[in-house]
Amino acid sequence: MYRDWFLDYASYVILERAVPHIEDGLKPVQRRILHAMKGVDDGRYNKVANLVGQTMQYHPHGDASIKDALVQLGQKDLLVDCQGNWGNVLTGDDAAAARYIEARLSKFALEVVFNKKTTEWMRSYDGRNDEPVTLPVKFPLLLAQGSDGIAVGLASKILPHNFNELISAAVAHLQGRDFQLLPDFPTGGLMDASRYNDGLRGGAVKVRARISKVDKRTLSITEIPYTTTTESIKESIIKANERGKIKIKKVDDNTSDRVEIVIQVSPDESTDKTIDALYAFTDCEVSISPNACVIESEKPNFLGVSDILRRSVDYTKGLLKLELEIRLGELDEAWHAASLERIFIENKLYQLIEGKKTREEAYRAVGKGLTPFTTNLRRPVTEDDIQRLTELKFIRISRFDADRADNEIKKIEEEQRQTNHHLTHLTEYAVAWYERIRERYGTDKQRRTELREFDSIEAAKVVVANAKLYVDRAEGFFGIGKSMKDSEFVCECSDIDDVIVFTKDGRYVITKVSDKAFFDKGILYIGVFKRNDERTIYNVLYRDGKTGPLLMKRCAIKGITRDKEYTITKGTSGSEVLYMSVNPNGEAEVLKVYFKPRPRLKKVITDLDFSTVAIKGRQSQGNLFSRYGIHKIQVKERGASTLGGQKVWYDEDVRKLNTDGRGVLLGEFSGDDKIVVWGAKGYYTTGYDVMQHFPDDTVRLSKYDPETVFALVYVAADSGYWYMKRFQLRPTAKVQELLDGGDRLVALHETEGSTLTLTFEGMRPEETLDVDEFIGVKGVTAKGKRLSTHAVKGVEFVTPLAEGDLEEQDFSAPEGPQLEAPAREELRKDVQPIAGSEPLPDEEQESEPTLF
Repeated sequence: MYRDWFLDYASYVILERAVPHIEDGLKPVQRRILHAMKGVDDGRYNKVANLVGQTMQYHPHGDASIKDALVQLGQKDLLVDCQGNWGNVLTGDDAAAARYIEARLSKFALEVVFNKKTTEWMRSYDGRNDEPVTLPVKFPLLLAQGSDGIAVGLASKILPHNFNELISAAVAHLQGRDFQLLPDFPTGGLMDASRYNDGLRGGAVKVRARISKVDKRTLSITEIPYTTTTESIKESIIKANERGKIKIKKVDDNTSDRVEIVIQVSPDESTDKTIDALYAFTDCEVSISPNACVIESEKPNFLGVSDILRRSVDYTKGLLKLELEIRLGELDEAWHAASLERIFIENKLYQLIEGKKTREEAYRAVGKGLTPFTTNLRRPVTEDDIQRLTELKFIRISRFDADRADNEIKKIEEEQRQTNHHLTHLTEYAVAWYERIRERYGTDKQRRTELREFDSIEAAKVVVANAKLYVDRAEGFFGIGKSMKDSEFVCECSDIDDVIVFTKDGRYVITKVSDKAFFDKGILYIGVFKRNDERTIYNVLYRDGKTGPLLMKRCAIKGITRDKEYTITKGTSGSEVLYMSVNPNGEAEVLKVYFKPRPRLKKVITDLDFSTVAIKGRQSQGNLFSRYGIHKIQVKERGASTLGGQKVWYDEDVRKLNTDGRGVLLGEFSGDDKIVVWGAKGYYTTGYDVMQHFPDDTVRLSKYDPETVFALVYVAADSGYWYMKRFQLRPTAKVQELLDGGDRLVALHETEGSTLTLTFEGMRPEETLDVDEFIGVKGVTAKGKRLSTHAVKGVEFVTPLAEGDLEEQDFSAPEGPQLEAPAREELRKDVQPIAGSEPLPDEEQESEPTLF
């Protein structure tokens, strides 16, 4: 059965149902729908039910599959012009019944898809009609629309691409240039295509919803990932909230023609953390794996999207050549017919028909009369030509105009020359074809999906604390289950966190939190563990062995193997941890240590300052503290952090802060330090939490310094005058606008001691202003001072050279051959301006770039 039937069935599904053809980019049902629509096309809309019936002449399957395929074509908004309720790709709503909606071919489809003269035909499944083998599509339709199909043992998934970018890539291929294609989705969103792999198997793209902060407690989703709907995203958010992964009050879907999902965040939860949690635990982020498979030469073939485009362009170029050759043949026939008609009428050869009793005699007479003129023709005269001449109406002969006939022949000859030119310069003709398509149909087809690089979101860092951790120190049990609720409460955590557990003998393990787990009796410390955390420092004082010395150490525990047992001591049998503290920011306390009294021990009480102990690796044995036994330990003083400030970078590709050295260094932050976020309208200040997100219009970030003075030049909207104002920034959580509505910002500068160069309209020479002396420091909202009463053309800030930028020149006599005195003096004159304090020439001055 498999040999006789299954392989035939599998081949049929692959070739005739699920996988698109490389030449026209269509599946058989799509091709038959378009062919049927062309057959009934008269410029008006047709009922979809009627179109489905027309298609069933060619498609040997049910009407439901035809209607679904037609709706999908219509929703792609490229080949089909729709009228009525065709559903909504954003919400996932279905289209109305076929009897209620209408469709017709779009202008783009009529121009690009059809040409009977270049179409290869075959008989339909019942032998009653002709249908195209493939349609002569002169555009990379497969890449523009995308395709998704599952066959028997084979699947094809080709993502949609941008209309204009496909045309640019096609032109680049024709001109021999390199190109790159990346998907573009009708639902918009953000996309990381770093692993696209040209659409081949093994590649993947990550797509995220566009989420923005409306206020401190409200988030808004305005674009969604491809393959999702607003309904599926809403359901995934509700499920994540029910599982305790996120904490929200409610979610509303207000989508109509545009996406609008409003999320109310719980009062005790951060919106920035919630955004990352939405990406980690809901359909706000999806991964799509392409698998570009097409039918080529009657078999499936896996090709990258670049190869698919190249073959589509070559196929289009071949079709354009065939159309030109067909047109050239038609022009040759038209020229031959016009020339024959002119000869026939001007030389009155129609008189030769008189007296001829039979048709054959008349044909022979006319053919004999044409013989002297055949040298002026491009091919021999056939019987069909003579028959066409003898069938000319008398009224046409009587109204013959020689000048008009000459003009008609000249027009034909001109078009022939133009067609031959196109054939000779076929590549340029193909480029012009694509550019014409772009000009006619590409004006409203801009890229919708923004290209970004995504940072990896660790689920454990963004999940909300949805559980409580308990410990039974004596018996060695810990967990978050109901059976542990009578034990000691440790902290709140999530059900996906890791915990680190220490025993009194210095052994420790890192394990995933569970309902109830056992490590060993005598648990000293348990807490949530953060992997790769370099700032959490463990301060430890332990005894090495039963009677060994007392050692002190400070270390960070960053990354180790889960469920593997380690030791924070030297590992000597009988060791005991006498004191341990876990410090999230590297704090170092001071201990008061009481020794056991013994002979010749003069100092029974001493201090242990952990700030004097260097931070080393977790496997280090530590420093010697004492060899005497300890009676008790008390904390004398809680110390401050010994790690200093934390360096923070801003990665513009992912638009997030990090401490890993990616992007632009903003500075070293500690305590209440803040960051200035500059946007298109103004600025606001915020902390340096690496979890926060920044608006899409963010221009740059910088460390906040209340002493920095900014100089801003703008053009007033009401008067057109140029103004400058100087101000210092003040901390603000809301966006502080720098200008009134309509005012145009020209430049923003932050270096004191700078000058401003003004250029004017007309012949007026440049002027230079001392920025600090021109206007004093005022508030951000101040209007400022007008730069000049003359018409200003442009301005440029000039930054003063910092001390040490110019190295001192040594003009003493060098060793070796000496210059003569006049030449040496001339050299001194040349170099004196550089050694002095005069400014550099205009072309060598350094000006700081403007912010906007």
